[in-house]
Amino acid sequence: MTSTSATTFTIPTLETERLIMRAFNNDDVEQEIAFFASDRSRTIGGPLSREEAWRSMAGYIGHWALRGYGFWAIEDKETGHYMGRAGMWNPEGWPEREIGWTLQAHAEGKGIAFEAATRARAYAYETLGWDTAISMILAGNTRSIALAERLGATLDYDFEHAIYGTCHVYRHPKPEVSA
Repeated sequence: MTSTSATTFTIPTLETERLIMRAFNNDDVEQEIAFFASDRSRTIGGPLSREEAWRSMAGYIGHWALRGYGFWAIEDKETGHYMGRAGMWNPEGWPEREIGWTLQAHAEGKGIAFEAATRARAYAYETLGWDTAISMILAGNTRSIALAERLGATLDYDFEHAIYGTCHVYRHPKPEVSA
């Protein structure tokens, strides 16, 4: 007997001074495929084929349905350009709930990942009620390590991932409690 129930979920849209953090859409697909075809994707399991990249993107959306949170597509408010992704992540095999980010090459060096990750972390703490979060960063990914430290995260432990190998786990500061 087959079930006829449907899963529905909403991916909220967030804004920062310069960014719109929104659900992924079909217009983002080619840019994600290009990213995953490049060496830039090596820190998150790439390079990947077109099919694998598409499936990865579908997984970002499915994470929202399964966990109630996930990655947002980052869009530049002024230009409408797709800049990458940031959000919360905890797929099977992850040690803890994570704040993560990945940018397109044209978006690097502009503070976009910092702005998006800061907003995602605020959402995790203030809206979802998280009391801690990590960022799991592949050993040698100096740009992401620098960003984690700029966000106030500190190296907590190393985690040996079955696919990615040694990853540094950076612990984000606990949320500030209002008096």
